[in-house]
Amino acid sequence: MKNPTPCFSFLLLPRLLAVVAGGALFFFLAFIPDLKGDPPPVILAFGDSLTAGFGVAEPENYPSRLQVILKQKGYPHRVVNAGVSGDTTAGGVRRISWLLKQNPQIVILALGANDGLRGLPIAEMHSNLKQIIEICRQHQAQVLLAGMKIPPNYGEEYSQEFVDVYVKLAEEFKLGLLPFLLEGVAAKREYTQADGIHPLGPGYEIVATSVWESLEPMLAPGGSSR
Repeated sequence: MKNPTPCFSFLLLPRLLAVVAGGALFFFLAFIPDLKGDPPPVILAFGDSLTAGFGVAEPENYPSRLQVILKQKGYPHRVVNAGVSGDTTAGGVRRISWLLKQNPQIVILALGANDGLRGLPIAEMHSNLKQIIEICRQHQAQVLLAGMKIPPNYGEEYSQEFVDVYVKLAEEFKLGLLPFLLEGVAAKREYTQADGIHPLGPGYEIVATSVWESLEPMLAPGGSSR
């Protein structure tokens, strides 16, 4: 067990100074730094397997790479990876309130891919994403909406309505919008795993750069409104 004496002595220091310095005590205490400090602002990366980083090592997923970019740029923010493989927008509605207990400054909302791959109703997906955005707003968190696309074999009408959900929500709530999370990565063998969907490490590097380009304006003074 560690000797508690040093810590105990430090706690007694102001009292001892009160005896020696008298009225100067308050002047001294005013300049004692807060050793704990404020926690860094949180960015919540909220999504499915594309956020969780399915198939790659933890340092290679996009939230981890985004954390590196933030540090390099001098931002104090902490990125929390809240990606769950296989999650849908309905699952997101169930999870979001609990995750918001971390008081994120920004939520990167990247859900919907599994809704599309399962052919779930567009109206249901729209409603779920809207609920998530509204809950984030209630908790004073900004939202960066990351859009998705689905393969054309689901039908032209369904595919277009799917894309339009993100555009309409971004317009309605005046959100920052990354039109397609996998821009420059999807359907490219050198950047995707054998399933043709999930990125490899170099693919996630591109994703992280794309997210950063949309995120950076939200970090600047006077950025996107909550």
